[in-house]
Amino acid sequence: MSNGLQEQSFNSEAQVPLEGIRVLDLSRLVSGNMVTHVLADYGAEVIKVERPGVGDDLRNWTADGISTHWKVYCRNKKSISLDLRKEQGCDMLLKLAESADVLVENFKPGTIEKWGLGPDELWARNPAMIIVRISGWGQTGPWSHKPGFGSLVEAMSGFAAMNGFGDRPPVLPPLALADMIAGLYGAFSVMVAVREVEQKAGKGQIIDLSLFEPILSVLGPMSAIHSITGVIPPRTGSLSTTTAPRNVYECKDGKFVALSASMQAMSERLMRAMGRPELIDDPRFRTNTDRLAHNDILDAIVAAFMGARTQAECLEIFDAADVTVGAVADVEQLATHPYVVERGSLVSLPDADTPSGRIPMHAAVPRLSGTPAQMRTPAPDIGQHNNEIYGAIGISPGDLEKLKQQGVV
Repeated sequence: MSNGLQEQSFNSEAQVPLEGIRVLDLSRLVSGNMVTHVLADYGAEVIKVERPGVGDDLRNWTADGISTHWKVYCRNKKSISLDLRKEQGCDMLLKLAESADVLVENFKPGTIEKWGLGPDELWARNPAMIIVRISGWGQTGPWSHKPGFGSLVEAMSGFAAMNGFGDRPPVLPPLALADMIAGLYGAFSVMVAVREVEQKAGKGQIIDLSLFEPILSVLGPMSAIHSITGVIPPRTGSLSTTTAPRNVYECKDGKFVALSASMQAMSERLMRAMGRPELIDDPRFRTNTDRLAHNDILDAIVAAFMGARTQAECLEIFDAADVTVGAVADVEQLATHPYVVERGSLVSLPDADTPSGRIPMHAAVPRLSGTPAQMRTPAPDIGQHNNEIYGAIGISPGDLEKLKQQGVV
């Protein structure tokens, strides 16, 4: 065991539910890799198409020289090298497309058309192909031509305006949130489109996946609330605008706990656990609406209770009372947390590049009882599967060597 994590080995022979679905992944960085990461974990044959000698830009996101993002989001995938800027490279891609179910790309709209790899050319070879087109702002509309990295989308969507504290500037997330949300939507969309083809002998279609619309959707009724109230909600830090009390509180030992008493019964249990049952019938705190209106007072009461006790003491008190309070854990604490260890939320996999010979990463999500995901292979080197994939379309090792010398692969 490494840090208490479950050690797993790769099993290339494992049975997986999406076996038989072939995906050509032309994308770079996070969003497209997130789409195909989910599909690959459940058995789709994902073939990363990478620029010779350069590879996916995700490889350059490193920690101490190790391509951690690549290793996590490109496990269970294969890699071929191919220069799509060369005519022969495009011809080879079209040949590969004949046996693929899905193609994923996240170039600026119009780019693959310039290469002669647009939907019409792909469908001429494979009418049932599903084409996932990822861009910042979508394939249509007045901003379709604009670059759209996740940071811009997180700002434009309304997320950043809601995130952070009212006396400080808006805060962007510390991870590729928009890309990851779009990737999850993309994986779901692929399965919808695959079912259409399989169940109804349907034709291929385009999945127009912007980064903007998925993150906008997870903000929920933001626009509906504004249309009714006319109010632009202020940034409230860890407070909630819909329920109270809810916040992150510092404990006596400098550690933190998070509380969300989002139901009436939970708020009442909280007040009893703090030894303040009289607050339940206090007109200021009787209902959720009352508590929101007097949240500054109630939040101060809760903060004082937490601040007079250590984190362990707070957790013991509220766990016994069945109140939803939890520790604020950092990444180091997660590796040894009993919940994470026993549940197997993080797994330790073999890795030749790390000093320990292993690397932790998240387990596959979600969990399926009958057809679970499997860790079959580590993330590949650039062009690692050239012989296998190109050999299947009739290109010999000798011809591959010539193509390599020409810079095509």
